[in-house]
Amino acid sequence: MTATAAPQATSSVLAVPPAAPGDAAAYFAARLAFHTDVADVHAALAAGHADFAVVDSRSTQSWDQGHVPGAVHLPTAQIPALAAEFLDPAVPVVVYCWGPGCDGATRAALALARLGYRVKEMLGGIEYWIREGYAVETWEGTRQLPADPLTAPLDGECGC
Repeated sequence: MTATAAPQATSSVLAVPPAAPGDAAAYFAARLAFHTDVADVHAALAAGHADFAVVDSRSTQSWDQGHVPGAVHLPTAQIPALAAEFLDPAVPVVVYCWGPGCDGATRAALALARLGYRVKEMLGGIEYWIREGYAVETWEGTRQLPADPLTAPLDGECGC
């Protein structure tokens, strides 16, 4: 009688197997249709290639504290009443709020989509905009902090 090896335990990573490549491609393509990141938004704005409008969905007090330069201020609750006044329906919208722990941008994106706007959510919100070292406009003027070396690429390029 020979001993057989015990079956190797599956890691918690693969306890649920990865999706089939075609399913994964469809999922990731759909995810990119709904999201963008602060680095891509900043790069487009800095290069003058912004083919989208940026919307800050936070309160006026938060807006005054600091916002993406050139953004439109549309607090989520005011989107149904004010979107048509400030946004062109033919121009896609990138919306943001505080950061990953806040779903305010998701609520704002939903409100805009229900009004017929094409919209993406900026992952990381104003938190990661600031953490990556990008300038913000405040009620006192422009302000820029150094990039957080634990969350931003040291050379300014993520290589993604």
